[in-house]
Amino acid sequence: MDSHGWDNRYEENELVWSAEPNMFLPPIIDDLAPGTALDLACGEGRNAIWLAREGWDVTAVDFSPVGIEKGRQIAGDSAIEWIVADVTTYETEREFDLVIIVYVHLPNDETVDLFGRAVAALAPGGTLVGVGHARRNLSEGVGGPPYPEILWTENRIAPLVESLDVISLGETLRPVENSAVEAIDLLLHAMKPQTANGSSPSGWSDLN
Repeated sequence: MDSHGWDNRYEENELVWSAEPNMFLPPIIDDLAPGTALDLACGEGRNAIWLAREGWDVTAVDFSPVGIEKGRQIAGDSAIEWIVADVTTYETEREFDLVIIVYVHLPNDETVDLFGRAVAALAPGGTLVGVGHARRNLSEGVGGPPYPEILWTENRIAPLVESLDVISLGETLRPVENSAVEAIDLLLHAMKPQTANGSSPSGWSDLN
């Protein structure tokens, strides 16, 4: 779906997604000291808004101006920079302590571009969190896009983060309201190696 399709979807619904953050983010991020965060393909901003309210300085990027405007209105005066841009071509000179990619499903070349930019945007010691619908969700789970070629697998995502220290990469189950079947997601948690002298970047907690 292109940006106009997402514009129409956001215009037709009060909230397309939940107002709460993705369930996999808090257990990872609660252990980190707030710093700078980049939310790639933020949609209506639910994760960006939660991060800002947790004390993070957030940049939220999405190609839907309608989604960005909804996020801006919900966020109020939270510390978020809202940017309308395609995340596969978005460029930033800043480095971030945290980068998140949540339910972004693209053809392979665009996925490579997205993760390449996400990794490049990480500060030394920074954390990358990715959540996507697993390919196995098509046959054994519920929800998500019906196109296997854009869904996430370990073999598809692992080469894109080989320069990082991968803490975990694998399938995980997610309860779905009014469904007896759980969704199957793929969860990535990785860190960019520290600087050569082993020091932590400013504002970042020592995880070792």
